[in-house]
Amino acid sequence: MRKIITSFSLLAVISLLAFNPISELPIGAEMPKADVKMKDISGKEISLKDAKNTNGLLVMFSCNTCPYVIKNQQRTNEICKFALENKIGVVLVNSNEAQRDGDDSYDAMKNYAQAQGFKWYYAIDKNSELADAFGANRTPENFLFNKNGKLVYHGAIDDNPSDAGSVNRKHLQEAISEMLNGKDVSVKTSRSVGCSIKRV
Repeated sequence: MRKIITSFSLLAVISLLAFNPISELPIGAEMPKADVKMKDISGKEISLKDAKNTNGLLVMFSCNTCPYVIKNQQRTNEICKFALENKIGVVLVNSNEAQRDGDDSYDAMKNYAQAQGFKWYYAIDKNSELADAFGANRTPENFLFNKNGKLVYHGAIDDNPSDAGSVNRKHLQEAISEMLNGKDVSVKTSRSVGCSIKRV
């Protein structure tokens, strides 16, 4: 009986060690993995440091087929253009490593970006390295960094990912505007609603 209890205890410890939850990047944190090179749809190897512009960087974890990404296509294009117009770099990151031979292959990413008219980086996050460092779990999920590379906003594009017609507050646009005006971002985090990132 004692051996059985010991075996169960050992299994419980192993299970706890195996379950290693990913920590969410806290507001105020420095941009992680800023020098890691990723393959962009242009064929170039780029890093977050390369993508960052004068006023900061918007990192959006995304993919090609998630229903919530598709529902947010127009809003994604609008906010990315808004960021670029205000000298904030933009990089969309595809961390779905488990689907790299299928819907989130490099060629599928290029086709998707072309169809959407992307004017910004869309890069492969090999082995979900950035997603792990950021604590990202959803697509779409946004991280806004200021000119000093500090995180000032993390979350959804707006308060109604399911219905663009029922949006009351555009969280990400407001965060960008407040940041550009030297104000403290009033809503620093919001819940990202979307598909889970398909890690290996």
